[in-house]
Amino acid sequence: MNPSKPFIIRPVATSLLMAGILLAGTAAYRQLPVSALPQVDYPTIQILTFYPGASPSVMASSVTTPLERQFGQIPGSIR
Repeated sequence: MNPSKPFIIRPVATSLLMAGILLAGTAAYRQLPVSALPQVDYPTIQILTFYPGASPSVMASSVTTPLERQFGQIPGSIR
């Protein structure tokens, strides 16, 4: 038996079935939760370093830059 034979024999039933599927799909699509700005928690690292008596340039060259290099090598990190 040809699988498309019942659909060819009964075109009205086929049209009603197609309309029902289309209506159900439209109703399901409208129920989908979609947000323009979804809530996303991005992973962050916060580090406090203390170097008493150091100037900002010393902190940048001897503390901050090496830390940034190390943390930049973590898989999945964004620079």
